[in-house]
Amino acid sequence: MPCLNEALTLPDCLREARETIERLGVRGEILIADNGSTDGSQDIAEAAGARVVPVAQRGYGHALNAGIHAAKGRYIFMADADGSYDFRECGPLLETLRAGADIAMGNRFAGGIHPGAMPWKNRYIGNPVLSFLGRLFFKIPTRDFHCGLRGGSKRALTGLDLRTGGMEFASEMVIKASLSGLKMAESPVSLRPDGRDRPPHLRPWRDGWRHLRFMLLFNPRWLFMLPGLALLLGGFIGFAVLLRGPLEIGSITLDVHTLLYAAAAILCGFQAVAFAALSKVFVHEAGLAPKTSRMNKNPPFAGLTIERSIVVAVVLAALGLGLSFEAVHRWKQAAFGNLSPSEILRWAVPAVTCLVLSMQLTLAGFFVDMMRLRLRR
Repeated sequence: MPCLNEALTLPDCLREARETIERLGVRGEILIADNGSTDGSQDIAEAAGARVVPVAQRGYGHALNAGIHAAKGRYIFMADADGSYDFRECGPLLETLRAGADIAMGNRFAGGIHPGAMPWKNRYIGNPVLSFLGRLFFKIPTRDFHCGLRGGSKRALTGLDLRTGGMEFASEMVIKASLSGLKMAESPVSLRPDGRDRPPHLRPWRDGWRHLRFMLLFNPRWLFMLPGLALLLGGFIGFAVLLRGPLEIGSITLDVHTLLYAAAAILCGFQAVAFAALSKVFVHEAGLAPKTSRMNKNPPFAGLTIERSIVVAVVLAALGLGLSFEAVHRWKQAAFGNLSPSEILRWAVPAVTCLVLSMQLTLAGFFVDMMRLRLRR
């Protein structure tokens, strides 16, 4: 149990956990991963026969991770120490692990949510949306992505090499388990209102965003790659059509103003694709990718090096400068006087686009190289 000043609810949680061990007839221990309690929670736990593991780094993920590595059992079950989960419901979860599952997840929507136990925005927006995205992005079979009552074999949990220290730890566990090919199963559990006399540590909007951000980091194609490729395609189509001259569609004429927006689409699209590549490289280099996943075995964008980026950037810069010189040459032919915007912008817009792309590609190459070099050290 991760614990931070839970003296009010901890005794009942300890009692339920002890009853569970005795009823199931297993050899087990109760471990409290204490995150710096100042209300005497440590003394309460030790008096009840629990083992207290102090965790200096604050955070839900840091506490759980420390507890997982300190645990001595073959199977590990975890839940908050606020009384919202009933440890006596661990029996079915243990059976799924004994039957061959690596990770056992509770499902609060199947087991029942007591009145007042979950805010409406979590129940009808946050959890359903994030669980749906987890199934969509990572093929995770569970219907309750963030249930706090869960378990797994110690071998599986420690093998995931979990890194995050906040609430996104819950997402990291199931995402890495799915990417690693671990078998996951779920069983119904209930959710009760917590017994605290203070606001919970959870902040629905902030922590929901942290979970979503973490999911997108692991699967950037939905946030960056696909939108970026769509923008690039649209921008290049606009260039191909409008560089030759205005396009008339009925009573509407598309001219250099539309060409300018096409250039913006190319630049934004390239930036989004670059962010997708940077996200993949970061996940790999930071050790967030599961050790057994394809991403870890085959480093993403291994061909994206600073040297190759510079070569392509030089070609783009040369093309941009060439187009710029042609635009200046045409201006010179007009004695540096007034020019038709429709004519000159067909040279200036692609010239500027190439020059900006050259700079973006150079910076992306340097940033990738910096991440790899810094993390190797």
